Amino acid sequence: MSQASGPTPDPLAPRSAPARLLHAVGAPVLELLTHVGDMVGLLLDTLTVVLKALGKERTRLGWSAAVSQLIRVGLRSIGIVSLVSGCIGFILAFQLSPPLDEFGQKELVANIVSVAVLRELGPLIAAIVLTGFAGASIAAEIGTMVVSEEVEALEAMALSPVRFLVVPRVIASVLAMLVLAVLADLVAIGMSAIVSITILDIPWATYKQNTLDQAKLVDFLTGVGKGGVFGLLIGLIACGNGLKVVGGAAGVGKATTGTVVQSVVAVILADLVFTAIFYALKLV
Repeated sequence: MSQASGPTPDPLAPRSAPARLLHAVGAPVLELLTHVGDMVGLLLDTLTVVLKALGKERTRLGWSAAVSQLIRVGLRSIGIVSLVSGCIGFILAFQLSPPLDEFGQKELVANIVSVAVLRELGPLIAAIVLTGFAGASIAAEIGTMVVSEEVEALEAMALSPVRFLVVPRVIASVLAMLVLAVLADLVAIGMSAIVSITILDIPWATYKQNTLDQAKLVDFLTGVGKGGVFGLLIGLIACGNGLKVVGGAAGVGKATTGTVVQSVVAVILADLVFTAIFYALKLV
């Protein structure tokens, strides 16, 4: 009688315990490095197209497509960015007031909120919201085009997917982030001012003066600069994941989920790098 055979073992799988451990640790690291390398390559391809267009070679950036993407993803993000930013400003004012009041410095709420929002919270809020709207949407859109072989059709006609698909969406992501970061700053600081004046009994003149004294132009430019870089990261990750879709609808869903997770992690890590650089340059 023949016995049912189990699953055929993979002849390439490591057999010893140390080898299995090394494989378990090394495979994800190698996959991560490969993915980062792909993103860097996509960034270089994108910059090449942009520089050729700026150099007045026979390359067009596709501004109409970029504006269309900006309207589609940017306008959808305005409401939620305003809502989240307003809540953050509200929370900051209430949370900072009691400990500062113990030292008789309740009016310093304005100082802390202005710096925290302009440097960190404004760009971060805008980036996380844009990831959910633009990042997921771009990855799903391009992924669907890959599945339906539209990207392959572009390549068959000797048309660059980077030029026609990636560059307009990356430009739209960067521009949207610049605008949304400023919007987040204004709404968060404005809501904090409303709470401080109407509930915490901080005079308007005091709040206004403390904000103007504490917030410097470098704080605003730092936040806006971060916003631009965050938008670049979100656009590149979304487009890169979309172009790598395999496996039909399931692959599109996986790319969309991966885009959101990877974009949030990339934004946080980029913010960490910015903070370290600004601290070293004594800009904090």
